[in-house]
Amino acid sequence: MSIVVVDAPSNLGLRPPRPGTVPGCYKLAGALRDQGLLARLGGDEGGVVTPPRYDRGDWAEGDGVFNAAAIARYSAALADRVERHAAPGAFVLVLGGDCSILLGTLIGLRRRGRPGLVYLDGHSDFRHPGNSTSVGAAAGEGLALVTGRGQSDLTDIEGLRPYVRDADTAALGMHEPGDPLLPEAREAVAVLATVEEMRASGCGTAAERALGAMAPGVDRIWVHLDADILDPSVMPAVDSPEPDGLRPDELVETLVPLLRDPRVAGLDLAIYDPDIDEPGDGAHLLADVLVEALGAAGRIR
Repeated sequence: MSIVVVDAPSNLGLRPPRPGTVPGCYKLAGALRDQGLLARLGGDEGGVVTPPRYDRGDWAEGDGVFNAAAIARYSAALADRVERHAAPGAFVLVLGGDCSILLGTLIGLRRRGRPGLVYLDGHSDFRHPGNSTSVGAAAGEGLALVTGRGQSDLTDIEGLRPYVRDADTAALGMHEPGDPLLPEAREAVAVLATVEEMRASGCGTAAERALGAMAPGVDRIWVHLDADILDPSVMPAVDSPEPDGLRPDELVETLVPLLRDPRVAGLDLAIYDPDIDEPGDGAHLLADVLVEALGAAGRIR
């Protein structure tokens, strides 16, 4: 089993943290590599998929998703890279970036079959034009977009809408207080468990349940990991930290059954922002979590 590490340093799906700035999550991949991640995983080099310039132009609220054309182009390019490396016997680790990189990773699998998705995120990310007038940042709409909800230039790239079916999707780790979109997301996907619900059943059990919900027709599964699933006490360097997230050991417990499943073709990591983590503690933690989970799952050579 080989691990191929691909950098996807796109920040196109996030709002600027302040006027005149750009989101710093595009530095995630470099920060994780600075932790010696490639060598620690015994990984193979998958290169960098370079994103277009972050430029919202004259976008205004009500105009739909900003940077949509750039995200669509980038998604196709990232799909090419994932499709190339997601061969039997390989595991693709994609270092983001924001959550909009999920479109490209899933398109890469969707081109060749019927993918499943396990969405690990502190938020439901289920905002779409049918339930919100605040559509704009693709990273906050990731689960909606990949299941076919939203504007067609992002949900139907290459005529592949939806990139993953509702019945083939599980979402774990939500802990946003009063998330108004959570009930709709729960109704739509096959399995949804908040952090509170994961703790009640056991995080590993919740992951097993997510895998068990995948239909027999699913041939490959992708895991999306947003760093904001972790509690802000250990991972404050994200754009929207929420209280009562997972502890690092609980995240590892969740990841191991997922990564052990031979149907899982890869994982993308998103949202960690080195610009708001000058000591680099978050990069160190995330690298340790990935190495521990992939090692325990038998993925490291």
